[in-house]
Amino acid sequence: MELFDHQLDKNIPVPLYYQLKTLLEEYIEKEHTNYEEPIPTEMEISEAFGISRPTVRQAINSLVVEGKLYRKKSKGTFVNRPKIHQNFLESIQSFNEEMKEKGLTPKTEVLGLEVVACDEEVGRALQLEVGTEVVRLERLRYADGEPIVHVVSHLPYSLCGEMLEKDFTRVSMYHVMEAELGMTIDYATRRLEAILADSSTAKILGISKGSAIQYIQTIAYLTDETAVEYSKAYYRGDRSHFTFKLKRN
Repeated sequence: MELFDHQLDKNIPVPLYYQLKTLLEEYIEKEHTNYEEPIPTEMEISEAFGISRPTVRQAINSLVVEGKLYRKKSKGTFVNRPKIHQNFLESIQSFNEEMKEKGLTPKTEVLGLEVVACDEEVGRALQLEVGTEVVRLERLRYADGEPIVHVVSHLPYSLCGEMLEKDFTRVSMYHVMEAELGMTIDYATRRLEAILADSSTAKILGISKGSAIQYIQTIAYLTDETAVEYSKAYYRGDRSHFTFKLKRN
């Protein structure tokens, strides 16, 4: 649809700003697909529809609050990329599998793969003595070429030492654990927090320091209750959202 091909109806009891907001929503969903180009200016919209700039501003502000638009000082108003619905809190599934199911192209950059001595935090999560050797795997995961989540995983070296030989740009951690090491992951506990990105995380994810991110901590267990994975994932808040499915007892 072309935004200016439509008109607002001043004779119905629906506020003009709300009519414009609805048109703008359809426009940014169906027509305005270049995220690098701003939408028409307040003045252009005001003149095209014969309404005041405060009315236009009210419609745009409501879409900014909803996260569909954002403003750049001296550059205009832009469309936010749609957030990716993540199933991370609903199932134990690899990032690559999930992105492919959504029609997105996944990519993994390995930032580190080494053996380290576990500290108190990692030891407590994996039920290991402090100083025990663990495999530390650090990855940056992409969807359609854009960084989405930074993940740091710790795994018991006694169970996962062979992972040091794997290319995790090509295979998923869960695939190696189950298909190659013969493990059966039974369940995982996950804790979600909304936090602000520190300078290090912001640099890795390509966002500004202080941006909102979703922090998810995972501990995965085998069928015999052995803790086999302790991961910390930092998801970009502007590109991800999560859904919880609850069942009434």
